[in-house]
Amino acid sequence: MLQTVEMPVWALVLLVGFAAVTFASHFLFPSVRWFFRRRLERAVAELNKRLERPIQPFKLARRHDMIQRLIYDPEVNRAIVAHAREEGIPENVAFETARRYAREIVPGFSASLYFGVATRLARWLSNALYDVRLDHRDEGALTGIDPQATVVYVMNHRSNMDYVLVTYLAANRSALAYAVGEWARIWPLSRLIRAMGAYFIRRKSRGELYRKVLARYVRLATDGGVAQAVFPEGGLSLDGALAPPRHGILKYLAADRPADARDVVFVPVALNYDRVLEDRVLIAAAKEGRRQFRARITVVIGFALRMFWLRLRGRFRRFGQAGVRFGPPLSLNSFSGDVEDLAAQLMDRIAGEMPVLPVPLVALALQRSGGRLESSALPAAVTELVDTLPDSHRPTEDPVETARNGLGELALRHIVQMDGGVIVVPEAEAATIAYYAASIRHLLLADDADAA
Repeated sequence: MLQTVEMPVWALVLLVGFAAVTFASHFLFPSVRWFFRRRLERAVAELNKRLERPIQPFKLARRHDMIQRLIYDPEVNRAIVAHAREEGIPENVAFETARRYAREIVPGFSASLYFGVATRLARWLSNALYDVRLDHRDEGALTGIDPQATVVYVMNHRSNMDYVLVTYLAANRSALAYAVGEWARIWPLSRLIRAMGAYFIRRKSRGELYRKVLARYVRLATDGGVAQAVFPEGGLSLDGALAPPRHGILKYLAADRPADARDVVFVPVALNYDRVLEDRVLIAAAKEGRRQFRARITVVIGFALRMFWLRLRGRFRRFGQAGVRFGPPLSLNSFSGDVEDLAAQLMDRIAGEMPVLPVPLVALALQRSGGRLESSALPAAVTELVDTLPDSHRPTEDPVETARNGLGELALRHIVQMDGGVIVVPEAEAATIAYYAASIRHLLLADDADAA
């Protein structure tokens, strides 16, 4: 027992390393985790005091625990058995497939990252790029929502800036859980997005097992009171107009609810921009008839660096206005229709709240004029359009100023050109003019047939 043992240095290093890891995993790491967990709980408690809707315990649960809860859910287990029988595979193989789906879907929310980094970055980026205009149809209706209800923000999808803009504007209300597509599953972006509470969705999955795992997670989050944000259109608008709603997520939220389930209150949110960052990509995809975008991460980085360089030189200017309007909420407990009726009514409310901004107004005036308009006649054409809008949508600025701002944004990007005193839309930019005009066309009380 007391004899000297000789060993190589590398073996000694490995032995000491394994001993250190064992000591840390059994004694040090649990204490450190408990210490930081207690600090996090105190920080969240302080944060909840200033939030309109406190962060629910479900959202703060450990990701591993949520995955276990999901894959052992009775409905998921029945789906696993059915999947194994249908595919002719052992149930343990089907179970591992369900576990993989759950790991892919379930987020790992970090309150410190969301409120300490994401919301501040969203506020800075939104105000750096746009003159943000926020409007509420009825602020009292929003603040009067039952505190026990689950709030779901239902939005049209104009740009990937939608996530940033709504995160910023809803930061004093609650932490939002977004449903995001495959585009966000790129490492390391996926880890950041998951830490912000987003859950991933395979848009083209047709497997019953996957849909059941996703449906049960959405149901558990909804029953847990997690505030969510969804895009019923399912993707970015390619032509600028609102697209017909898809029923997937809304079905998971609204269908087969138990009688004692907490209420779900949908808040319509309409978003519009004087400049959609991805407009060229979206218009090209619409022309090709395929929802396949060629934008790469290198394009995004290049754009960011170019904007940063312009800012350093003092030549950067914001991209006009970004408008956000919150519409009247809709309580699921008081709604008597089916999911299709719910989707249609929510899209109608979003359409009715669409912000009217200078670029869409000028684009619509130019489109109605056939792509050529005397510059001196533009204010009158914009005024005529404004007079046909509902009172609640008329811009607060003078029509002359609105026309000047909209024309300036379009001219800066060479979407329109000046030929003497005439504003001309080049043939190559006709689709761009149509894209921006389409965002507000449905609001006109007298939409002439010749505007098509």
